[in-house]
Amino acid sequence: MRDELIQVATALNQRLMSKGEVMASAESCTGGWIAKAMTDVPGSSGCFDRAFITYSNQAKQEMLGVTAETLDRSGAVSEMVVQQMVQGALEQSNASVAVAVSGIAGPGGGTEEKPVGTVWLAWGKQGEQVITAKELFQGDREQVRYQTTLAALQGMMKIVG
Repeated sequence: MRDELIQVATALNQRLMSKGEVMASAESCTGGWIAKAMTDVPGSSGCFDRAFITYSNQAKQEMLGVTAETLDRSGAVSEMVVQQMVQGALEQSNASVAVAVSGIAGPGGGTEEKPVGTVWLAWGKQGEQVITAKELFQGDREQVRYQTTLAALQGMMKIVG
């Protein structure tokens, strides 16, 4: 498991450096795992600016500018929230690209509409439209968080180009 994350993070670090891009992450359900994967790679300070660990709704609002209206209307695990999270990460950092994730890792917290394993991801690049994806990952809490981290990094590879 760990080896695959290291491989993708290493490749992403190299791609960011070669393109002159700098990355930030805005993380809820992963609790900083994206940032850890990126900074496990030696030399990552040249392409990773910062991480926003916004586990609570209040943190999403205060640190990233997610609106209370959006949280009330859509819930924390929603497309609109991750779009605002990624935009906030770009605005509140020196990054040119960012990823945001919010999900239900379990074992509790799921509903019929949003079962455990539901994750929204968003990727953004300065001056470009935000791309989003909804996933339904299987497994326990650790597996959902791992799959989310891997999907976030793989999506960044596509955004960076």
